[in-house]
Amino acid sequence: MQLEVKGKNVEVSDSIRSYAEAKLRKLERQLSDPTRVELELAVERNPSIAQSQVAEATIWTKGPVLRARESSEDMKASIDQLADKLARQVKRYKEKRRRRHVRAELPELPIEVGDGSEPLIVKSKQFPVKPMSPDEAVLQLELVGHDFFVFQNAESGLVNVVYRRRDATFGLIEPQL
Repeated sequence: MQLEVKGKNVEVSDSIRSYAEAKLRKLERQLSDPTRVELELAVERNPSIAQSQVAEATIWTKGPVLRARESSEDMKASIDQLADKLARQVKRYKEKRRRRHVRAELPELPIEVGDGSEPLIVKSKQFPVKPMSPDEAVLQLELVGHDFFVFQNAESGLVNVVYRRRDATFGLIEPQL
């Protein structure tokens, strides 16, 4: 497992770095495939935010990309919460992978567009869109931890989007041609 620890608005001390590495290395036992883990530690500069110590991680697997973000008043507590959340996600991923052999890789391609007068695109992603049912797409949505998931509907062949609604249910967007 390749582990990269970065800091945003904070200098990452050796003790915090080794603590984070020790916590996240425990996931290595559960992830058999070679994976890349990126951990970003940050401090929110807004004085009205009590839980200003933020830990955010991304795990690239052969299947979906797993992401988690936790914040608290202490950086080590944030890292602990983050490691627990990632362990749950990895467990779900492994169980799902055992049941189904559906894989979707989401490589990232950061680009910048615009001259200042237009909205600036700061991140762009390209990924293979695999045919699946809306139910399978909801499971993938849960695994990646996002608010939406783009997929190709196996029945219609069209690109659809499933999304998490505020009332904890899910919605489906189907294009009309």
